[in-house]
Order: sequence, then C-alpha cells, then structure tokens
Amino acid sequence: MLIKIVFYSAIIALAYWGYRHFSTPNQQLAIGQSAPYFDLEDHRGERVNLHQFKGQWLVLYFYPKDDTPGCTKEACNFRDDMHKLEKLGAKVVGVSVDDKQSHTAFSKKYNLPFPLLADTDGKVADTYGALTSIGPVKLAKRYTFLIDPNSQIAKTYFNVEASTHSQQIIDDLVQLKG
Repeated sequence: MLIKIVFYSAIIALAYWGYRHFSTPNQQLAIGQSAPYFDLEDHRGERVNLHQFKGQWLVLYFYPKDDTPGCTKEACNFRDDMHKLEKLGAKVVGVSVDDKQSHTAFSKKYNLPFPLLADTDGKVADTYGALTSIGPVKLAKRYTFLIDPNSQIAKTYFNVEASTHSQQIIDDLVQLKG
C-alpha cells in the first residue's frame, strides 16, 4: 500500500513539474513592445508575415499539435467566432511546429478559415517564448499574443483555456478598442 502511495505521489509530482515547465514562458514579451517579425509558409503554401497585418488587430496563437483535442477545440472556437473577431477588426493566425501537410489536413478537416503557419524549425515560436522541448520533440506552447494595428504587443496569454479563449480575446478586444 505504501509503495502505491509513493508511486502515485511521484507521478503527480512529475505531472505537476511537467505542466509548470511546459506552461511557463521562456521569456516575456512586454505589453507595448514591438511584436517580433515572422515570415512563414501557411497550409496553402503562401507566405504570411507580420507586415501584412499592419493596420489591423492580429490574434497570433501558438498551439502544440494539429488534430489533438485541446488544439482542435481552440481552433474550432476561433473558426466559430471569426465573424465577431473580424467585426472587431482582427485577423487570426495559428502557429505550430507541425509541417504544411499536417496543417493542410487539419484545416481541411475542420474547415478553418485562417492561416496555419508551419514553424517546423521552431524559430518563430522561440522568438515569442513559446517553444518547448520534451526530450527530442519540440512543441509550441499554447500561448497567444494580441497584436495591435501598429504591430505592438497589446496583450499576452500564457494560461490559455482552449474552450473559452476565443471569447476571452473578443472581450479583451472590445475593452482595448474602448
């Protein structure tokens, strides 16, 4: 019985440590700081960069893996709220370290109307402090950056709840736009 308690306590401690490590930002981007530049290929093979969103609000969200439960929920909520986001002058762009083919299948399966960028080497995720490694595997953390029309960081989200995040962005956009 004691061995079971020790075993399960160790599992819980490792899970907690892993979660804390995975969810803690590598570096903090400050509100008002210029958003780091990015230029990546999307799931359609088109180049997408930060300058294309000048004059608009940008929801730049990083996520771990295509077609996994949390990532699917988050992407589908952004899809379902696109009309509200666009009405507020915002565009949505998703980024993960998955490749273009994975993004294409994910986007097609869930009819996602926004670009999914293939950051296969993790350089953009790292620039935003959203890259983590689990052994040899690199993943993007579930972080979001709300970037204002002047390409400045307006809000950061490091503890994202996939099921409510899209509405949180909408609420914050309403508040930020006054």
